[in-house]
Amino acid sequence: MKKKYWLSFAKIGICFVLLFLGGKLASAESSTTTSQPATAEKEYVIATDLTFPPFEFQNDQQKYVGIDIDLVNRIAEMKGFKVKFNPVGFNAAIQAVEANQADAMIAGMTITDERKQSFDFSDPYFDSGIQLAVKKGDKDIKGYKDLKGKLVGAKIGTESAEFLNKNADKYGYTVKVYNTANDLYNVLNTGYVAAIMDDYPVLSYNAKQGQAFELIGKPEMGGQYGFAVKKGTHPELLKAFNEGLADLKASGEYQKILNKYLDTGKTKAVDHSFFGLIKSNYRALLKGLGMTMSLVLISFVLAMIIGALFGIMSVSQNRLMKGAAGLYVDLIRGVPLMVLAFFIFLGIPNVTGLSISDYTAGIITLTLNASAYIAEIFRGGIQAVPIGQTEASRSLGFNYSKTMRKIILPQAIKIMIPSLINQFVISLKDTTILSAIGLVELLQTGQIIIARTAQSFKMLLIISLIYLIVITILTKLSKRLEKKVNISAKA
Repeated sequence: MKKKYWLSFAKIGICFVLLFLGGKLASAESSTTTSQPATAEKEYVIATDLTFPPFEFQNDQQKYVGIDIDLVNRIAEMKGFKVKFNPVGFNAAIQAVEANQADAMIAGMTITDERKQSFDFSDPYFDSGIQLAVKKGDKDIKGYKDLKGKLVGAKIGTESAEFLNKNADKYGYTVKVYNTANDLYNVLNTGYVAAIMDDYPVLSYNAKQGQAFELIGKPEMGGQYGFAVKKGTHPELLKAFNEGLADLKASGEYQKILNKYLDTGKTKAVDHSFFGLIKSNYRALLKGLGMTMSLVLISFVLAMIIGALFGIMSVSQNRLMKGAAGLYVDLIRGVPLMVLAFFIFLGIPNVTGLSISDYTAGIITLTLNASAYIAEIFRGGIQAVPIGQTEASRSLGFNYSKTMRKIILPQAIKIMIPSLINQFVISLKDTTILSAIGLVELLQTGQIIIARTAQSFKMLLIISLIYLIVITILTKLSKRLEKKVNISAKA
């Protein structure tokens, strides 16, 4: 009973610590950074969206371009500072700036009074508006009144979502929110939602690129886009942006940048066949696959070490060690993987002030998650070894440590091999979740290509086939390894 009470109190204590950290996250005020001139020696990390053409997107040379990207690059060149773009998506970009993981963001962000509570904005660089779009050929929906009883999609945290929610009761529709523009187009094409709403330049551009929707009605007068930093930070960067923007407008270069992406003329013909997509994007896909494999290989090696340690502790005769191992496994397995990723990448830096790269955060997330399950695999494997093996070893004078190292673990590992390989495959699939914190792994690479090509089905099929091939190869190799281990054991 004492052991159970100890474990209960320990878990309650951990919960209070997590609640305390959560409170710190919610109430943490922005830490003012030292104001420095924007010079060539200074490099700023700029968070941005992944798929928001014509403002930010990746072209067929795998370079990020668009109105926002070109403006910042040109202003940085004029004012003599460097920028590093971190394309994480609109919602994640907001959180990255708030958590000090990025110095600023530019992602078609509308300037509002509410956002001014958390951000300092530049002078407006684009006057926008929002508009409805329906599936191409839909003649039933001509305005808001025709949306009664239907679902309407918008991107989370955007002016469109705010407008739709404000008027939902008036027109009787239900609002569904999504993370990216790709999600919006996909749910519209499948018929899950009857209409979508987004910034009219974005919808117009994507319709021109081949997305199967058409705009209806007139644009609602929207707000103004601004370049944003966390409140109280980087006044020198805002000043440089404002001065550069004014110079670009005065010289006419600003309008040239707009015309470059908002031109409504026809685009050149591109091969969007299945093999055409592979041919034009195989380098990006291989890079995404390389990121996925590096994440899973490094994290799994670390998880094996940590998992083995806690697995052995969980069968220890020491109650303290056994309790600590059980507590670790319960806590890690009790937190969803995406929540864990956000907590490590955004939560911890917000409290500690320490910056963690998205790659490092991804490795830590996968390692912690897999290690908890590997610990249970080790515990089960050790307990599956007949108790007589331990008794025989102890009767020969072996101590607990030597018995575990020489007798139990070699037999247990043979039992664990299928489960460990299965966990490796699960960790490989789990890498897709890390796209939420901005890691451009294989799935995120596909989403970026979809934003440019508007070929959702074909690109997702290509991504699925790549995963299928990799996992099939791993499964075949695991079976051969398991067979060899069994043969050597019999010999």
